[in-house]
Amino acid sequence: TATILQISDREIIVDLGAKQDGIVTNQDLERMDDQFRSSLEVGADVPVYVITPRDAYGNLIVSINMGLQRYDWEKARKLLESEEADQVIVTGYNKGGVLVRWNRLEGFIPSSHLVSSNMALDRRDALSQMSGQELGVKVIEVDQDRRRLIFSEREAQREWRAQQKARLLSELNEGDVVTGTVTGLRDFGAFVNIGGADGLIHVSELAWHRVDHPRDILEVGQQIEVYILNLDRDTNRIALSRKRLLSDPWDDAQTRYHEGQLVEGVVTNVVDFGAFVALDDGLEGLLHLSE
Repeated sequence: TATILQISDREIIVDLGAKQDGIVTNQDLERMDDQFRSSLEVGADVPVYVITPRDAYGNLIVSINMGLQRYDWEKARKLLESEEADQVIVTGYNKGGVLVRWNRLEGFIPSSHLVSSNMALDRRDALSQMSGQELGVKVIEVDQDRRRLIFSEREAQREWRAQQKARLLSELNEGDVVTGTVTGLRDFGAFVNIGGADGLIHVSELAWHRVDHPRDILEVGQQIEVYILNLDRDTNRIALSRKRLLSDPWDDAQTRYHEGQLVEGVVTNVVDFGAFVALDDGLEGLLHLSE
C-alpha cells in the first residue's frame, strides 16, 4: 500500500516507505477508468504492484491498476466458493471461445460453456458477433499465478433456470391455464417454456387422438395454451397438458355415434386379442378378434 504524494497529467508519485518514491506511469493512468482516476487525490492510500525496482533511468516503477487487480482476484475466489453469478463483457474471441472483461481482469469463456452464440452462423462469425455483449456467468476456475480466470455461461443459465422454475412453482396452481412457447420436441413429449421455465407435455396429453410424434401437431417456436396438470415442488417438475383444453370427444359420443353405424377408422395397435381403431375425432375402440 502506498500514499499518493503528487499527481500530474502524465504520472503519479507515491510513497512506498522505501528509499525512493514510486512512479505510476502514463500508460498505467490511461488504463484507469475516468471516474476512478478523478477520485485520486494527494494523501490517499492506494494499492500498488511493483513493476520494476529500477528501470533504465533508475526509477522505481509501480502500477495502481495491477494493485487493484489483487482485490478483483480475491472477489473472483469468493465468487468461485459461493457459486454466485455475475456479469462480464465480451471483448474478443479466439478458436477456443470468447475473451471477456470482468472488473479489471481479463477472463475467458470456453465455447463448450457458451449458450448465447448463434449456432446458425459459421462458428467464427457467431463468436465475433458476440463482441460487446453482456453475459451472465459463474466463475469455474481461478489461478492468479497463471492469470487464468475461467467463466461459464452455461452454469449460470442452469442456475437461473432452476431459480425461475422454483419461482413459477410457487406462483402457479394446478388447473391454471397459461400461454407458453414450444422449445423442444422429443419422442416422449413436448417441452414448453411458460414464463422462464420449461414444463413437459407428455405425448399422451397432447391430444385426444393417438399422436405418433409431437412434431405431427406442434413445431418449435409455436405459442400454445397449456393446462397445468401437476406441480412437483420436490423435484421442480411441471407437467402440462394440451388435451385438457380441447373438447373431449366422449362428451358428445352418444349423439354422434350409435350401434349399427358404419364408420371408418385407422388401426393404431394390433394385439393378441384384436386391434385398436381410432376414429377421426380421437375416439379409440376395440375391434375384438372375434369380430
